[in-house]
Amino acid sequence: MRRPRGRAVNGILVLDKPIGMSSNEALQQVKRLYRARKAGHTGSLDRLASGVLPICFGEATKLSGYLLNADKHYVATFQLGVTTSTGDAEGEVVSRRPVPALSATAVERAVARFRGEIEQIPPMHSALKYKGKRLYQLAHEGIVVERQPRPVTIHRFDVLHTEGERIEVEVLCSKGTYVRTLAEDLGTVLGCGASVAALRRVGAGPFTADDMLGLPAIESLEEGGSAALDARLRPMEAAVSQWPSVLLTEGVAFYLRKGQPVLVPHSPTEGWVRIHSERAGFIGVGEVLDDGRIAPRRLFVPSS
Repeated sequence: MRRPRGRAVNGILVLDKPIGMSSNEALQQVKRLYRARKAGHTGSLDRLASGVLPICFGEATKLSGYLLNADKHYVATFQLGVTTSTGDAEGEVVSRRPVPALSATAVERAVARFRGEIEQIPPMHSALKYKGKRLYQLAHEGIVVERQPRPVTIHRFDVLHTEGERIEVEVLCSKGTYVRTLAEDLGTVLGCGASVAALRRVGAGPFTADDMLGLPAIESLEEGGSAALDARLRPMEAAVSQWPSVLLTEGVAFYLRKGQPVLVPHSPTEGWVRIHSERAGFIGVGEVLDDGRIAPRRLFVPSS
């Protein structure tokens, strides 16, 4: 007898991933609770980390790449004087060094060096691949390989609070930024080393901590059936809600659905847009070409 494939669920759940669980473990648990046929998360969080983890169901998975590429927002606690094998509290302590008396001015001067466009060397304990193998797999085997620096952008890096040898920071950064590396590099500048003691993601693209739902709440909703669960999903358009919207007449939408760029009066002159048609509502996303026309990049067939 063929096993059921699950429900055809479409939408986005902004999960509050708990500490101690991998992003994939959290995804599988949510997928099971929703009995969903298809689901994927958009940007891994380490086991040590908690917070915003958007889960895309069904058709929404086609927009997951845009969330992966979106800016991320974190609140972290850095432990000064301690470096570890992983850059955070999960790893083995590699060194302990005395923390010098640091004035607020000295810390701010060091932090300021990492604002804007910088380069980071990805940590060995990361999911990047080297010759087909994850770096963290090589690290577990005791293998260290050379990694090339990668450009990232730190939009915000502020010290929120300092207590003893710990500092709490807020970081708003581009995709591909490693907060663990940021802690290690800051510790190097301060001359004492540092690692991440705690990490919470409070924003990913358009989603914030206010949008989150924890696993216990989802388990409670399950008692109310699929309708109660689905009511907490965000529409898939929410993944790109920060983009401007354009409205097409059905005649213009016809040509766009054929893959043809179209001219839309009073539309943005550059960048990415959400596309709506008068009859079907949200139908996909597009990009403004140099000549002002809007080219389709990802379209959706309205459900019947």
